[in-house]
Amino acid sequence: MNPLINSLKKTLGEERLLRLTRVKIGIGGAGGLGSNAAMHLVRSGCQNLLIVDFDRIEPSNLNRQFYFADQVGWFKVEALAENLKRINPELQLGIDTTRITKDNVSSLFADCDLWIEAFDKAEVKKFFVEAAIRLGKQVVSASGLAGWGDADALTTHQINSKLVIIGDLKSEAAEHKPPMSPRVGIAAAKEADTVLTWILGQEA
Repeated sequence: MNPLINSLKKTLGEERLLRLTRVKIGIGGAGGLGSNAAMHLVRSGCQNLLIVDFDRIEPSNLNRQFYFADQVGWFKVEALAENLKRINPELQLGIDTTRITKDNVSSLFADCDLWIEAFDKAEVKKFFVEAAIRLGKQVVSASGLAGWGDADALTTHQINSKLVIIGDLKSEAAEHKPPMSPRVGIAAAKEADTVLTWILGQEA
């Protein structure tokens, strides 16, 4: 008895739910973007995820990431796996604490159908997206999320059929403009919504 799946069968219908369960989604990074995008995808019926991040939870992460105070010090992917399985215990969830590099990114995510970029550093974002494009994968990325206010500026930029970028493309994190939960959460939700749109199509 899985209350989430039983509810989603009524909400989405069995055919749509089956499509969501068949797609493997790779998420690079388990911070504010990755942890929240994963949460939205699991709540929406996606069940086959690979999440890769070498980092551990710090107190400063709690203002915007899908973790709790008693998980500080854990590997992010291990804590995220526990939290996601509280939503749906039947997940096919792969986690990896490998540091993602230019040399291993393609092999780590090669069998994932759709990729989500969820990193902080621009150079990592760049090589992750480039690797996805080389492999012919659809990838959603994010750029320009810091601070607060003007949430409507966090728009969806359809670069081509395989690349979408979420954000205002300019708001970099700084001492006077830290990453905050509302804007980071909006971007993560938009990344997840992009993936749902690729799988289910655009609703009329």
